[in-house]
Amino acid sequence: MEEHPRVPSSTANRNVRDAYDRWVKANEKAQAYILASISDVLTKKHENMVTTREIMELLHAMFGQLSSSIRRDDIKYIYNSHMKEATSVREHVLDMVVHFNIA
Repeated sequence: MEEHPRVPSSTANRNVRDAYDRWVKANEKAQAYILASISDVLTKKHENMVTTREIMELLHAMFGQLSSSIRRDDIKYIYNSHMKEATSVREHVLDMVVHFNIA
């Protein structure tokens, strides 16, 4: 999303006001999708931000770059993982999916 545009003045032409209204609606929709797709803790932290760009920049700062040691640890976990006895297949697969996504 782009930077938050300035609110058009009362003398601005109709096209400028319409473009601003479309931007506001698109920003609100994007915010709703982002906040609905992240955890409750992160939602609470980001719900007061005005633009989706602010949310995305903060999320990128938090999660954008995984260190190579984290990736290496997850790949090692995947290679060495064995399904434990009496563990459901579903739980094991979900656990592996998490580690694949991180790696």
